[in-house]
Parts: sequence; structure tokens; C-alpha cells
Amino acid sequence: MSAPTRQELLEAYAIADRGVPTVRMNFVMSLDGAVTIEGRSGGLGDEHDRLAMQVLRTLADVVLVGAGTVRVEGYGGLQVDEADAAWRRAHGLASQPRVAVVSSRLDLGPEHPFFARAVDRPIVVTHAAAPSDRRAALAEVADVLVCGDEAVDLEAMLAALAAAGLPQVLCEGGPHLFGALIEADLVGELCLSLSPTLVAGDAGRIARGAPEVARSMRLVHAIPAGDLLLLRYARSR
Repeated sequence: MSAPTRQELLEAYAIADRGVPTVRMNFVMSLDGAVTIEGRSGGLGDEHDRLAMQVLRTLADVVLVGAGTVRVEGYGGLQVDEADAAWRRAHGLASQPRVAVVSSRLDLGPEHPFFARAVDRPIVVTHAAAPSDRRAALAEVADVLVCGDEAVDLEAMLAALAAAGLPQVLCEGGPHLFGALIEADLVGELCLSLSPTLVAGDAGRIARGAPEVARSMRLVHAIPAGDLLLLRYARSR
């Protein structure tokens, strides 16, 4: 089965209006609903999923992740390659998307690779009750956005990112951040790579930790890529 090219994916995932702030989620999931193998998502993806992820990052203003995902998956030195950087420059974007982490406890130290290997100054999103000494330490290596009093206010976070010129948000998890965004009805798109894999075990879902809600989505595309399926859904309002 043929696979889509990079250019075809750039067109398939194109953003109609970059001025409208949007949260686009990206996950890979097994056929039986697992989001990790041995605790990490990387084992579920293949070269087609990785190409789609790079395209989504190329189209984003900022890549947003939760602190737990940074600890598990790394995210040190995240960047698109030179071809994608050139595409971004040709379309009026910065060479690289910014990276941002959401953290309430601020338990990622300034020496973490997320900060130490960053190709551009990272962003930390937290709240006013977070430890002030950790906020001060991270402010030396990152732009710290204080959004909310006792917990991170996700709507305020998106407004702050848009005000900073970063309205197109690509969120790569984790599941608790996704759940909170669903609860707040802030998810504009879900881009899901359906891996041709059965996992069983007790791996979790792509969203956790939020009360049950129903948010209607509409299918934008379903693109076969080898045996993997690239799904794009948009929020129905």
C-alpha cells in the first residue's frame, strides 16, 4: 500500500486560518486502545507516524507537553529538520516551533535536557501557587507564564500563547493534559495515528483524569500509510 509524501501531508494537515487560535492534539494508539508499550509511545509508531508528527510540528507555532510526558519521553532538543525549517521560513514562520511544558509542581530542574538542549528558549506554563524558588530558577532558562491562581488555567494559557504570537498549538500529551483540555472544551483537532498493533496489558487511554464528557468531532481525513492509518478529526460545534 502506498504511503503519503511529506508534501501531501503538509497539504492534508494545512491550517485554514493561522490567526484563529487552535489546539491540535497528536497521539499514536494501538488497535486495542493502548497508548504505550513498556511505558512509552515510541514503540507504537513507525516511519509514517514519525513523518506525520514532523509535519504537524512544522505547521505548529508551539509544541505543548505536560511535565510527565517530558520526564518519560524526553523532549530535549526538539526541532524540525532543515527542509522543514526552510518550509517554515518560506511561509513566514520562525525556523523552529517553540516548545512549552505545563507544570504545576515545577519539578523539572533547569539542568533537564528539555531546557539544556533546547534550540530556542522554552516556555513553562504554571500557576501562581507554584513554588516561587523553582519559578525563579526556571525563569533563568525559560519564559515562565503564570496562568491561574491555584491550578493552571488552560484557557488563560492559550490566550497568553496567542498574545505571544503562538496561536497554533500542537499538544503531544500526556493523557492528563489531554483530559483537562477536553474537559475545558479547548481541543480543536485530534490527529490520531492508528497503529496496526495489538498490545493488551494495562496501558492507558489517550485521555485520563477528567470527568466524562461528550465532545462531538467530525472526520477531516483518513489516510492509509502502509498498514497505519492517519486520522484527523475536528471539533463539531
